[in-house]
Amino acid sequence: MELNDVTQKIIGCAINVHRALGPGLLESTYEVCLVHELSKAGLNVRSQVALPVVYDGIRLEAGYRIDLLVEDSVIVELKAVESIHPIHEAQVISYLKLSGKKLGLLINFNVNLLKNGIKRLAN
Repeated sequence: MELNDVTQKIIGCAINVHRALGPGLLESTYEVCLVHELSKAGLNVRSQVALPVVYDGIRLEAGYRIDLLVEDSVIVELKAVESIHPIHEAQVISYLKLSGKKLGLLINFNVNLLKNGIKRLAN
């Protein structure tokens, strides 16, 4: 499946979750519901994937976790915040670099219209 197809399905599933729940809940709630929607859509999804840092040739566990990894190719970082800030985008870019993945989605569920809360980021 191409990355564009995967991201379209992820966004569609996120919209379904947002329509059903609306803004104002905890990020963890959106995460479990989105995992369910993605699985229903036939996508392979893993949540809270450990992301080590390789420093000085050594693989170190630094406590980083990818919210969702879909089809082992798209990183999905979920937020439920007032607004997306540059640090949130930097977080996704860092995760892309550390993991070697090419594409990430930053999704903020704390908006009235979900399309206004989605950012696509590439490595």
